[in-house]
Amino acid sequence: MSVFRPCLRSFLSKKNAFGSLSASAFHRTSVNHAEIIDGKKISKEVQAEVAEEVKAWVAKGHRPPHLTAVLVGEDPASAVYVRNKMKAAQECGITSETIREPDTMTEAALLSLVDDLNKSDAVDGILVQLPVPPHMDKRKICDAVSPNKDVDGFNMVNVGRLVLDLPTLLPATPYGVWELIKRSGVETVGKNAVVMGRSKNVGLPLALLLAADQRNTLKMGLNCNVTICHSKTSPEMMRYYMTNADIIVAAAGRPRMITADMVKEGAAIFDVGINRVQDPKTGKYRLVGDVDYDGVFDKVGHITPVPGGVGPMTVAMLMKNTLQVAKGEI
Repeated sequence: MSVFRPCLRSFLSKKNAFGSLSASAFHRTSVNHAEIIDGKKISKEVQAEVAEEVKAWVAKGHRPPHLTAVLVGEDPASAVYVRNKMKAAQECGITSETIREPDTMTEAALLSLVDDLNKSDAVDGILVQLPVPPHMDKRKICDAVSPNKDVDGFNMVNVGRLVLDLPTLLPATPYGVWELIKRSGVETVGKNAVVMGRSKNVGLPLALLLAADQRNTLKMGLNCNVTICHSKTSPEMMRYYMTNADIIVAAAGRPRMITADMVKEGAAIFDVGINRVQDPKTGKYRLVGDVDYDGVFDKVGHITPVPGGVGPMTVAMLMKNTLQVAKGEI
């Protein structure tokens, strides 16, 4: 396992530096239950803010930001994700297009298409929807997108900037979790955080954001003591870290793996997992997270639901990245 342990410093105040969100965006169902962090509502607030910025940007004589998505193949889930992103772009006043290509497209042809988009002055943000077909090198494709148009934040240059705590285009899902933490008023300074999962696009970037300070130019660090747990972490050690965590980010892709006996009273849980499971009684499928939501609900202090938690935030932060690129802020 990887363990981030920032040096201990004295803090004059533990007051949340980010402020808090209006009561309408999260609610407590009773005095004994968790505060539900409503990602769907917060994402709408973020998109409304982006829409206002876009309107002001256009009023100054600029063209609207433009986002181009490339979808290779016929994966149904990918098609839904891209459609949701294009709908959000329209709501924010961002122009967009989706370039659809068959799964028989060669890697060389896709790289050539990305290069053309990189060179186009009419395109601000580029995303190549993952996964790409198995005959393509995902890392090569991600790195082919210009770092300054990489609204997914997957190019190695943007990843490196994040590691160095420099201004960068953040991966949208970690960015969305950061925004939920910021707006829900969860205290982070000096708190113990566990990230369950070490994926390059979610777990590791989140661990970096949680552990970082605010001394460098990115200034988004949350100053937590961070532990990463993963598939090779022993059950005993995983339980030890979980039960001592003030903040848990679940991003392992295993349905309901985090149960009530693994979390401490009052912990804040951000569930990134999206798992499709079948109800044994009805036979119907539904989406659940990596956390046993009903089981932990009476024990924790804050929790994001699935669906309606982190998922909508991913799309909202992608819009924010597109606006940043158009305004030349990266």
